[in-house]
Amino acid sequence: MPDYEALLLFSFGGPESKEDVIPFLKNVTAGKDVPLERLQEVASQYDLFDGVSPINQQNRDFIIALKEELRQHDLNLPIYFGNRNWEPFLQDTVNQIVDDGHRKVLTFVTSAFGSYSGCRQYQEDIGRVIENTQVENLVIDKIRLFWNHPKFLSAVVSRIETTMEDVPLADRPHTKLLFTAHSIPKAWEKTSPYTSQLLAISNQISQRVAPDLQWDLVYQSRSGPPTVPWLEPDIVDHLDEIDTEKISTVVVVPIGFLSDHMEVKFDLDTQAANHAREIGIRMLRVPTVGLHRTFVAMTRELIEEAIEEKKPIAEIGTPWICTPGCCAINTRPKPLRPTGES
Repeated sequence: MPDYEALLLFSFGGPESKEDVIPFLKNVTAGKDVPLERLQEVASQYDLFDGVSPINQQNRDFIIALKEELRQHDLNLPIYFGNRNWEPFLQDTVNQIVDDGHRKVLTFVTSAFGSYSGCRQYQEDIGRVIENTQVENLVIDKIRLFWNHPKFLSAVVSRIETTMEDVPLADRPHTKLLFTAHSIPKAWEKTSPYTSQLLAISNQISQRVAPDLQWDLVYQSRSGPPTVPWLEPDIVDHLDEIDTEKISTVVVVPIGFLSDHMEVKFDLDTQAANHAREIGIRMLRVPTVGLHRTFVAMTRELIEEAIEEKKPIAEIGTPWICTPGCCAINTRPKPLRPTGES
């Protein structure tokens, strides 16, 4: 039985002041030759929110909730918090973990689905940090993907049901569910289960919460040069394709996001919502699941699963378990200029 000594919450990171925004974006795009003008364009989106992304605070709130969940189930693991692109940086956090005497660490990554940027890149980050730390016997094991864990689905269903209470019964026949996730380059999608996982869970959830409604999977927040194909349709383009004589309301489910960070606050709550109003569609956005009590309970179950080597459970499909060596750094694909949070 693994004898884990600490838990690491590993996330993407986000700025917490206007002064943080450009340095943060430079971290995100390091080595990708993104012009300053493009960074300033993205920074203007953060300016609408005083330069503050909610992602770090939501992660801190999640840690508070998870600590209480672990305490109630007699799990005594100190929790540390580290990010890829902003403070607290992963390397600094791992240094602190080592200074505190821990050598066997379990890490929970704030990404549910399998893709390069949402899974494998985090594994590579961990590998580099272990190498940089140069501490004998340091082990950092990543908790498996949880896109099809029963409690993840239940948390999303609960959020949708609450939002659907704002849809009058008379409007339901004219309502459509839109599941949305971060777009990725099609070249990455060919080597990952990303799309198949998103389609499977969207179908399962729609059948549970609203089998009478139409639904679609759409994407958002693409970046990089326009010559590189990314997954489509974009949510704004999809809104333009909706027959407003048949559909008057869309309920947007940010299935690919765990917290209300900038891709949710700007790309959905600002950009997509404004466009929906312009074309006469009422848009309701479902809250993300990151602080839902069922999601917190799921995280505790995943920790117990890893510690006690329990058989993984899945509502649909099979648990996605990484095979040894699948995230070797020397097989990393060339980055394609992502500019957002995950």
